Amino acid sequence: MRIGVLTGGGDCPGLNQALRAVVMRGMDHGFELIGIKRGWDGLIKVDTVPLRLEDVEDLVDKGGTMLESSRTNPFKNEVDCQKTLDNIENLKLDCLCALGGEDTLGVASKLHDLGVKTVGIPKTMDNDIDETDYTFGYDSAAQVATEACDRLRDTARSHRRLMVLEVMGRSAGWVALASGVAGGADWILIPEVSLDLEEMCEHLTRVYERGKHWGLVVVSEGVEIPSADEESVGRDAFGHVILRKRGVGEFISREVEQRTPFEETRLSVLGHIIRGGAPTSFDRFLATRLGLKAMDLVKQGEFGKMSSIQCNQITSVWLRDAVHELKRVPVELYNEIKALFK
Repeated sequence: MRIGVLTGGGDCPGLNQALRAVVMRGMDHGFELIGIKRGWDGLIKVDTVPLRLEDVEDLVDKGGTMLESSRTNPFKNEVDCQKTLDNIENLKLDCLCALGGEDTLGVASKLHDLGVKTVGIPKTMDNDIDETDYTFGYDSAAQVATEACDRLRDTARSHRRLMVLEVMGRSAGWVALASGVAGGADWILIPEVSLDLEEMCEHLTRVYERGKHWGLVVVSEGVEIPSADEESVGRDAFGHVILRKRGVGEFISREVEQRTPFEETRLSVLGHIIRGGAPTSFDRFLATRLGLKAMDLVKQGEFGKMSSIQCNQITSVWLRDAVHELKRVPVELYNEIKALFK
């Protein structure tokens, strides 16, 4: 079989390791692997490269994606959609293997509904793909954010400051929650819980008054704030608000300085630092297992499915179920960790 492989959406640690596994297992099954550059954009424009053992075997410690990526949406207009379908046929692709998050896998699911044989591999540092316990990229991102928390606590303590750390997380606050807990934050803000400035600032005031004149707040970039004009900041090809223009961290930092006794607040925005770099051993292992499973799905003719990890077992789920809704932080879990806000 001739398999087209692409990576779409934002890059994250683990993509190269999954590609490595796809090629190696594909070789076992006698597949011909064709890399499609820059996600769905490469399928629309026919930008492809062969994927061979020598292309992937040294990727085990590399971040990013050797195939490059983009946020192209082939279903944004009829012309691109038809080009996508035509080029799948012109390239003689028997199946498409898509590595991505909700948008990329959503396209793969739609193509399957149109008769294209597809399989998916879940990646996203947001950890918000449903029907899988973890997506690769999440553990690495949470580790980088945790290290940032540790470093900011040192500076906060040294200068009697309140530090605000803004981390990535559009609709799900898994990275903010994990790094905030692991990094000893005094408060954590996530998109799943409505912003309550009064509650947060009253707590931070109590922290100051009991003698701790420094602190740390971790906030996810997707938190809704009253001053955000979402229509003016623009949207990407999938209709998502461009979060970097909303200034969530700036808003929180300013409000804390005005509403609490802390004399000074400082903001740090991790941004794309959280995406790059070598993946953790957990992400390397997970990405590899998911990549192997995806090629087994192709061999078994189980199309329209995504490799998944559930209770530490690698299994498969329907793509349509995985992208039907996002896996968000349960409010019960957030309320549980609020016991740490003392």
